[in-house]
Amino acid sequence: MGWTRRGIVLGGLASFGTVAVQKPTLAAASSYFSGTAVDNGVMFRSTNFAKIDKKWRRQVVKYFSSEPIGTVVVDTRHHFLYLIMENKTAIRYGVGVGREGFKWYGRATIDRKSLWPRWTPPPEMRERHPELPQSVEGGSPKNPLGPRAMYLLRDGVDTGYRLHGTLEPGSIGKDASSGCIRMFNEDAIDLYQRCPIGTAVQVLPHIADQAESAAQVSQATPVE
Repeated sequence: MGWTRRGIVLGGLASFGTVAVQKPTLAAASSYFSGTAVDNGVMFRSTNFAKIDKKWRRQVVKYFSSEPIGTVVVDTRHHFLYLIMENKTAIRYGVGVGREGFKWYGRATIDRKSLWPRWTPPPEMRERHPELPQSVEGGSPKNPLGPRAMYLLRDGVDTGYRLHGTLEPGSIGKDASSGCIRMFNEDAIDLYQRCPIGTAVQVLPHIADQAESAAQVSQATPVE
């Protein structure tokens, strides 16, 4: 798949749609949040990690790779993002990835970062969904990018894909986006702090030969 602007996240589309959502669905979505937190003067809903499967929580794991320390590697099949650390370890984050027809693979770099970014749906997305607004200001509870966005460029050209937060914590661990990599908002904040401009990113179908097996997940060390 080529590098296109359609990779902008579609998460949060339901917030702007005209189709009514049934109350049980809203209740289920609300259960993924617990309380509020403040970040750079903006209040947002905290993720209810008690409801989140432990495998999707941020943690340090064994990881074997020839990539340099500091590289971000995404395993789309297993819905994990790894930030390679020293001593054959990585910080592993659960993520949501592109749904069928919106998946992509390849290398890029984080060449732009934004704190509480503004979201502007690309023209092709607005053609498919004319009910979308022209833009949503950063910090809005309806902004699908959440508190952080890391913009992926390739050879200086914007790919249209981002690493960012989400309005839908329940979508982590699923094929749910239009190609962007979704993270829990708290994890997006954490990764943003760890990745300087120029960070290399590699998105792959899977990396089962480099990360620990499923049987070893329970031995991973949580990151507070």
